[in-house]
This record gives sequence, structure tokens and C-alpha cells, in this order.
Amino acid sequence: MIRSKFCKIALAILCLSASSYSVQGQTKKDFHDWAATPPMGWNSWDCFGPTVTEAEVKANADYMSKYLKPYGWDYIVVDIRWYVGNDKAHGYNEKDPDYVLDQYGRFMPAINRFPSAAGGKGFKPLADYLHKKGLKFGIHIMRGIPVIAVKQNLPIKGTNLTAKDIYSDKDQCKWLRDMYTVVPGKPGAQEYYNSLFELYASWGLDFVKIDDLSSPIYFEGEIDMIRKAIDRTGRKIVLSTSPGETPIAHADHVQKNANMWRTVGDFWDSWQQLKEHFEVFERWNKWRAYGAYPDGDMLPLGRIGIRAERGDPRMTAFTKDEQYTLMTLWSIFKSPLMFGGNLPDNDPFTLSLLTNKNVLKVLNESTNNKPLFTDKDKAAWMADEPKTGAKYLAVFNTADQKLVSEEKAVWNSRLLSRTSQSTKLDIDISNAKKLYLVVNDSGDNTDWDHANWIEPTLYKGKDSIKLTSLKWRKATSGWQKPKLNQSVSGNSLITNKIKYENGIGTHSNSIIEFDLPEGYTRFKAIVGLDEACISQNVGATVKFFVFTQDPSGPPPPLTSKIPVNLKDMGLSDSYLITDLWSGKVVGQFSGEFAPEINSHGAGLYKIVKVSK
Repeated sequence: MIRSKFCKIALAILCLSASSYSVQGQTKKDFHDWAATPPMGWNSWDCFGPTVTEAEVKANADYMSKYLKPYGWDYIVVDIRWYVGNDKAHGYNEKDPDYVLDQYGRFMPAINRFPSAAGGKGFKPLADYLHKKGLKFGIHIMRGIPVIAVKQNLPIKGTNLTAKDIYSDKDQCKWLRDMYTVVPGKPGAQEYYNSLFELYASWGLDFVKIDDLSSPIYFEGEIDMIRKAIDRTGRKIVLSTSPGETPIAHADHVQKNANMWRTVGDFWDSWQQLKEHFEVFERWNKWRAYGAYPDGDMLPLGRIGIRAERGDPRMTAFTKDEQYTLMTLWSIFKSPLMFGGNLPDNDPFTLSLLTNKNVLKVLNESTNNKPLFTDKDKAAWMADEPKTGAKYLAVFNTADQKLVSEEKAVWNSRLLSRTSQSTKLDIDISNAKKLYLVVNDSGDNTDWDHANWIEPTLYKGKDSIKLTSLKWRKATSGWQKPKLNQSVSGNSLITNKIKYENGIGTHSNSIIEFDLPEGYTRFKAIVGLDEACISQNVGATVKFFVFTQDPSGPPPPLTSKIPVNLKDMGLSDSYLITDLWSGKVVGQFSGEFAPEINSHGAGLYKIVKVSK
């Protein structure tokens, strides 16, 4: 009798254990169940940087509830530094930040920005507001323990230890110095993270994005403590690690401990950055698992840059075709979708991108997602529709105009970086009719570096004229227009810690075109990195060029056919193909399918076998 009961219990435990693994056999079904499909939501970063207010969060939540929730969008995430009362756009206030924290060294919402947090309520009233609308609430935090908590030697809740007992200043975040490392294994370290997530769970938190956790250093020990602390609360809090690229050597660990992790650094409305994702996603594709998603970062769509780190207020710089490429690639790869624009400012086209049921079905239900090919000018991905046996096909026209042919330059700076931040130029421009000032990212795909043309001057014998006194014919400069006599962010021109009054501030990559007045024979300037990019955790490598003729190559065709051999997809019969973006049937095909795709555009198709 006892033995029989024991066997039944053992069998039940064995069955329970077996059922705790996903069908893919890659990861346990525990916290991964909390993100059975890629999370979809809104994040405040691309709009408001570290300055979002409660009213702005609620306005986006109201829009999501009304227009997007029926399509599966449900997360509202308050991004960085919600605990600082006097932060700023285009960077962070690290001079005199007005921190808000409790007696246990835990940051609390700044009441001037989040009035409902008054009286120690924290984010609970805001979370309640979202939950009543059927939405979920998320926040961004930085890895570690606040520097101010260490300086004040605040106690760790539930222990007789203090912040000084668990911290280290080693490996402190270089781009935001709010926090110190929490040392794994030190008495009180786990208890500190436990106290954080006890607080967050009491607020009703559903999602946490933790920064400075995965790149350039992957803090495995802190991730383990965070995982334990979340699980200990009993609340389903989805974990997103940031920034990227997460070191792929740690792919197995992050897959087993997080629901999503970044595959790139901050992604903005740059075609060059978007195109980079084809190779990045191919590299990370095998690491996707049930409830665990490589994350291509937020969708910089709609109206962004309102008070952001990058750029001025704008509708996304992506063309409509590039926006189709973004949504198609993220969906066929099954990346989480976190919208970056201010939702109330959406136009009908932007809303249509977010509410296409056919496309979102690919995101949420497709399986066996993989690339067919990734070439210089084109790419294709495929996936299965598991319920019907149909196939999905995404095709992309990635052909580019060569914006800068370096060999045509009359001068270049060579590589400038943190170790060699500036140089002088003095060149002969006799008989030139045009002057093109060009900065590129030197190939590191970080095209938001701030660069300065200092005291650019034209000479004709003893006469001279400041180039800044002339009106340029046209200019491109990342997410902002070049600025006269100030950096591209609107601050003073500072290079090598020297402040200059005259010059042009711009981004990499940029091209500024001038018509030259007659008779000028020399051009002189100082070129260098602006102070604003030196402290970034990535980039800060650029090249400057001067051209006297158009530096760009010929543009690609407006459209191109992207041929796909259906046999490469395992398809050898006749098939009916439907365009999922438009919902229209394209036709019946066998052997090859070669849709005409706009430059920088994409197509997404469903392929169904024709019954005989």
C-alpha cells in the first residue's frame, strides 16, 4: 500500500517534470510561459528619453487600449530614470540629479513627474490605471545599487547589513553613473535584489527592462540574482535584458534566465542600422526558444524625438518602404515589438503597420523561422504556419546607393577616435565649384556620433571668409539637421575639451553641400569628435572627408525583382500566394516566385498548396 502510493507520487512527479519542458526541448516552461508569444507594447524612450511624465504615459495607454489592445498590444513601459525629478533631453543630468529613493536604498518615482506616486504609493496607482484597461505595466531600471544609497549607507531591508556591504565600484556603467555593482555572493546582495522585486511586485509590475546588464559586460551573477528575486515574488514579471549586442557566448545562459535580450545597441530610424539587422538576426536565430526571444530593440516609428536622446521631434526618418521592411523582418524573426513613437500622434499609415492581423499572426504563430539567403542587395526568410502546413515567405530589396565613394575625396582625416579625437586640414581647392563636407561612422554602424567642423574657413590670398557665413545647398545629418556654431545636440562646440564659437555640428553619417564663391583657393578647418560622443558606450569612431564633386554613387533602381526558388523552401508543386500586407491574392506559382519589391522595401506572403 505504501509502496503503491509512493510509486504513484513518483510517477506524478516524473510526469510533472516531463511536462515542464517545451516541445522544442530548449528551455523549461516556467517563467517562459509568461511570454508565450513575443511581447508587444509601447516604451517611452524614443519619445521622451529620461523625462516622460505620468500624463504622457496615460495618454499612450489610452490610445493603446482603444486602438491596439484588440491586436495583442498590451505592455506600457516607463523607460529610464523615472526616479529623477530634474532630468533632461539629449543626454542625462548627471551634474545635480534630484534622486528620489526610500529608506532601503530603492529608487521611487519622482512625484513632480508622477503625481500619483505621492505618499509612498510608488507606481501602484499608475499600474492600477493600466490594469483596469486590460494593459500591463513595465519599468526600466539600471543594474546594481544606487551610488547615493552607498554614500548614505542605507540599510538593506530585512537584514542588519547596509549598501556599503554589498557594492563594488568596479565595472560601473560608463554612460550613466547612477549605480554601483552588486557583488554576487556577498551577504545581503541577494536580499537587496529580493527587496527591489518585492517592492515592484507590490506595485503590480508585469515587465522589467534592466540596463547595463548584458553589454559590453555580461553580468551573469547579477542576472542569476535577478532571476531568483523575480521568481521569489510569485508575480509574473517578464524580464528583458539590455543593452546589446548581448555577447553570443552567453546565449545559452540568457535564454534560460530572461524572456528577451538585446541583439544590438540602441536602434534608431537609420536605414544603415536597419540593414545591419539581417546579419544580426541570422546570427541569433537559433537561440530563439519558447518564451525567450532575441530582441532587435524598439520600433522607432511614428512621432519620435520629442524629448529624446537622439534627434529633434520628428516623424520617423524611415520611408514607408523601410517601415514595411522593419515590421516584416521583426515579424518573420519573431522579435518582441516595442513601439517607440508617441501613440496619440500616429497617422493612419503608422496605425496600419501595427494592426495588420495577417502580419501579427506570423509574429505570434509561425514556427521554424529561418533565413533563405542574405545577400548584399536582397534577402529572404521563411517560416511555417503550423496549423495548416502553409509556408510564410518574406522578401527584401536591400540594394543601396553608395552615399560616399571615399576614393573621390580630396582629403580625409583617417580614423578619429577617443585616443585621437581631432586633426587639422589645409587643402588646395583651386578651381573647385563645390565643397562637400562628409562625416561617416568609419564602418562601425554607429551613425549617431557627434562630429564638429571647427572654424571652417575659405581663403583667397589675404582674404578669407567663414564657411558658416554661407548657406549650404543641402545637408543630411542622421536624425537632426546640422547646426551652426553649436553641436548637433544644440550644446557648445567642444572638441578635445576646448570650446569653440564657430563651426558646424553634425552627426556621422552626414553630407553637407556648399556652392563655392569664385576665386577661393584654400580650405582650412579643425575636425574632431564632439564631447557628447566621447562618453558613449559604443561608437566614437568617425572619418571626415572633403570632396569637390558629388561623393555619391548612382542610385539603385526604384524596384527590383527578388527571385525565390520555391524548391529551396521544400515546395515542388503548384501554390497559391497571397500578399499578407494587402490581403490580396498574387497568383498561382510553381518553380519560382519573383515579386517586384520597392527599393528598401519588403513583401510578406503566405504560400498554400493548390489542391489537385
